Amino acid sequence: TSLFTKLFGTKQEKDLRSLYPLVEKVNQEESWAQALAPEQFPEQTSRFKEQIAQGTGLEELLPKAFALAREAAKRVLGERHYDVQIMGAVVLHQGKILEMKTGEGKTLTCVPAAYLNALEGKGVHIVTVNDYLAGRDASWMGPIYEYLGLSVGVILSDMDNEAKRRAYSRDVTYGTNNEFGFDYLRDNMKWSAEEKIQPKHHYCIIDEIDSILIDEARTPLIISGQSEDDSAQVTGAEKIASFLVECEKNPETDDYYEPDPLARFDRNAPVFEERGDYKLDEKQKKVSFTNQGMTHIEELLNKYHIIQGSIYADENFEYVHYVTQAVKALRLYHLDVDYVVSDGQVQIVDEFTGRILHGRRYSDGLHQAIEAKEKIKILGQNKTLATITFQNFFRMYDKISGMTGTADTEAPEFLKIYKLDVVVIPTNRPVIRKDFPDLVYFNEQFKFKAICDEIEQVHKTGQPILVGTISIEKSELISVLLRKMGIRHEVLNAKNHAREALIIEEAGAKGAVTIATNMAGRGTDIKLGGSLEARARKICGSDAPAEEMAKAIEQVLPAWRKDYEEVKALGGLYILGTERHESRRIDNQLRGRSGRQGDPGTSRFFVSLEDPLMRLFASENLRGILGRIGMQDGEPIEHKMLSNAIEKAQRRVEDRNFEIRKHLLDYDDVLNEQRNYLYSERDTILSDDHLLERVRAICLEMSDEIVDSVFSDNKEENKGAKIQEQILATFHLTVEMLDPEATKEQYKEILRSSINKEIDDKVALTGEKPFNDFLRFNYLRQVDLRWQDHLTALEDLRDAVGLRSYAQKNPLVEYKVEGFEIFTEMLENIKHFMAETLVRVQITRPEQSYQRREAPRRTVESHSAKGAFAAEAQGPRQVRGGGDTTPITIRRDQPKVGRNDPCPCGSGKKYKHCHGKNA
Repeated sequence: TSLFTKLFGTKQEKDLRSLYPLVEKVNQEESWAQALAPEQFPEQTSRFKEQIAQGTGLEELLPKAFALAREAAKRVLGERHYDVQIMGAVVLHQGKILEMKTGEGKTLTCVPAAYLNALEGKGVHIVTVNDYLAGRDASWMGPIYEYLGLSVGVILSDMDNEAKRRAYSRDVTYGTNNEFGFDYLRDNMKWSAEEKIQPKHHYCIIDEIDSILIDEARTPLIISGQSEDDSAQVTGAEKIASFLVECEKNPETDDYYEPDPLARFDRNAPVFEERGDYKLDEKQKKVSFTNQGMTHIEELLNKYHIIQGSIYADENFEYVHYVTQAVKALRLYHLDVDYVVSDGQVQIVDEFTGRILHGRRYSDGLHQAIEAKEKIKILGQNKTLATITFQNFFRMYDKISGMTGTADTEAPEFLKIYKLDVVVIPTNRPVIRKDFPDLVYFNEQFKFKAICDEIEQVHKTGQPILVGTISIEKSELISVLLRKMGIRHEVLNAKNHAREALIIEEAGAKGAVTIATNMAGRGTDIKLGGSLEARARKICGSDAPAEEMAKAIEQVLPAWRKDYEEVKALGGLYILGTERHESRRIDNQLRGRSGRQGDPGTSRFFVSLEDPLMRLFASENLRGILGRIGMQDGEPIEHKMLSNAIEKAQRRVEDRNFEIRKHLLDYDDVLNEQRNYLYSERDTILSDDHLLERVRAICLEMSDEIVDSVFSDNKEENKGAKIQEQILATFHLTVEMLDPEATKEQYKEILRSSINKEIDDKVALTGEKPFNDFLRFNYLRQVDLRWQDHLTALEDLRDAVGLRSYAQKNPLVEYKVEGFEIFTEMLENIKHFMAETLVRVQITRPEQSYQRREAPRRTVESHSAKGAFAAEAQGPRQVRGGGDTTPITIRRDQPKVGRNDPCPCGSGKKYKHCHGKNA
């Protein structure tokens, strides 16, 4: 302990000192809340809302509001908030992160904070990690809010638009991080303001905030659409991947042979030949091919008639990418570790929670490569339509707070990226769990034998055991070993997540052995003796009314109490970790399952030098040293040096993962500014009833620029003819002969009047509202299409700028500069397209029928080469706006471009590889 800490106290002590006075104020108001009749609770809520409308601050209302929420919880659920829970609620209201140990009642803790902030009438979002917890918490805590006079909604992934709209309109809305994020993206793809469902982002409480803002921050939310079918290329690459050979490694160092750096200065030195086709980087999950490997790929692709000629030919070079992904899928992504195959689909397993990430797919063709490897149907690659990271989504809220059992180890990251402080609240009762030092074995064989022996020995006593693994493969291996030993057990992993809550709540029963992958079951407490409610449900059924459930609980209560005391006497729940996770926080989550509310417990981790963490990140000399001191006989070793090595390895990985997340955020911040601007422009277009005047202004601005550019060219003699020529090329508009002697302003005035007359004549034929709807449809369509292309362009740019570090340039700065230029160009292209469309569009009125009923109007829209790429081959389409339906036919005024013809934009590429890529 430092001298500074001795003099001024720790951060936790200072935090608690500031919270105690507020808790005292809440306790002083408890007698006032207890005296209220049930019907007075909603009345008091209405009074609070009136006070806020008159300017009263939330801090002023906090003591009474918290006392009211505490009393409501006591009356409705029979659960009164402890003082430490009130402290936690204050922390949440202050917009900070609450660290509260497992089993301390975080779900109940957030109710007073949510109630107080919901009084502002702007909505409170409570974010959970899965649909089960969102639905459970909403139905569990919902009666408290309703007793107080507030409404509660829940957002689930299988809901339709209208059901979600109703849920968002409630005072407090529960939902998952994924659904909140996807609803935001979907809202910004809607074609009318009335279809949008998500309100503004005011205040959110994020449950398991470390899981959402740290673990899942590396993978952005992406809404994709189908792009062209490339299953033949994927299958061809998979066919040859197994014939490629990994480079040889030096058996002494376990590293690849590298060329002698001094040999390039020696003319007589032999040429270094790499021994193999590719090298693997397991840490980064990357594959790099040698020169020999590229030659071998070319030979194999030609041998199996997948390509003809050189791999470096323009039409063949894309196979380098497909083969890279095929080798990655083959060597770096493993069944039942990184993914599972279920119902004929490859489903990703979350490396942190062990749950299946439903609906998620690996990007950049990797998912297709895994499908080819597993010999199942290859689904087409997707094109990104909209994307956002959790970091940037949650930073849109006016105030964020969160809660978890393990956040203190990540406090610097929360402060640096989200400006969130972490406050650690003490447990209601002291933690008496015994955490034993790690046992380290020389290899996995020795380790698994020791684990099975330990489980057998502890199981005989009746003490419940929770065995934590970090992959499905390891959990199933231990399951097989225990079956051979005749030990009954439950396995909880992504393959049987449907029974998650049922398995985890029985993990504390006497004699229970539960194998859980990566903390599956977070959010459900493990109670010693098993779940009282689960026992009652066995008697009366899960759908029994409350009265029957209460009788069943009374019936099983004596037997449960007896089992509880027996398990408590045996030492509580035994946590057995089969290996260290790369993050200390995940290990702490596993340990935290035991020792809740002052219960006894035990924890110990079994580690081998062959575990991925030790193999990839621990010191290279460690294995050699421990082998020499005689660890090969299967005996474990406990030593401070080993504990330090493991912690250093974990810190190294945590630092690396933080850099990855920070790197992702740095790049996504560039995209985020552009996304926010474009989405706000899109909202303006959706609600603007005067789009005609907006686009008209762009037309006049463009005509002025044409005049300015011609006059700036001193070599141009016949300025009038040049202006006429450019106006005709841009707008397909013929203007009257211009006087060669006219001034610049006279030219501008003539062009403005010509353009205004052309537009006014068209509006007179259609009416202003239908014309506005037509413009809105085209504007939104251009924004969406070009934004999708822009996302693809930025992905390509991000890949490209990485190489510029070799030229002593900062890739991030290059990305920002070029990304801004591309975005500005996109906005200009949209504006010019809309201006050209407004002036060029031709309105034709079909012959009227004998009933003199006006037929639907037909508009012919012509596109120049620049605009043709975005709207090519879309065919007839319907525009809906304001109740009118206007059929629009798009006709080409340019010859059709073949897919193998040179691109008309002049890039020199084939049309299919340039602007025709997504046509």
